[in-house]
Amino acid sequence: MKNHISKIMVLSLSAAALLLMPVLTRAQDANDKNTPSTSDQTTNPKPAKHGIIPFHGKIDTVDTSAMTLKVGARTFEITADTKIFNNGEPATLSDGKAGEPVRGTYKKTEAGKLEAVTVHFGAKTGETPKPENSNPN
Repeated sequence: MKNHISKIMVLSLSAAALLLMPVLTRAQDANDKNTPSTSDQTTNPKPAKHGIIPFHGKIDTVDTSAMTLKVGARTFEITADTKIFNNGEPATLSDGKAGEPVRGTYKKTEAGKLEAVTVHFGAKTGETPKPENSNPN
C-alpha cells in the first residue's frame, strides 16, 4: 500500500510540474536579460492605410498647369484617377472657378501630399448657395 501511495504522489507531482512548466517559462522569458527589449528590436512597421477624407469649402485657386486645387489652406493634387463633377455632371479641373463652392474627398499620400479622389464643383444638389452678404438691413 505504501508503494501505491508513493506512485500516486510521484505522478501527481509530475503532472503539477508539467502544468506549471509553460507558466514558468513565460515568466523567465519576460525577465531574461539576454532578450532584447521591444524598443531595441528593429521592426518594419506596416504602412498605415490612408483613408479617404471629406473636404468642403470655397475654391481659392485652380491651377490647371500644376493640376492643383486650393481650398483654404489646403492644396489638393488632381490626378488622372480623380473624378471631377460640376453640378452633378462630369467635368474637368478648368470648370472650377475661384469663390465657387466645392466639396469632395481626398487621401494623404506617403509623401504627405493631399490627392483628390473626387471633386464636386457647385452647390450640393438640392442646396442653394448662401449669399455672401445675408444681412437683412
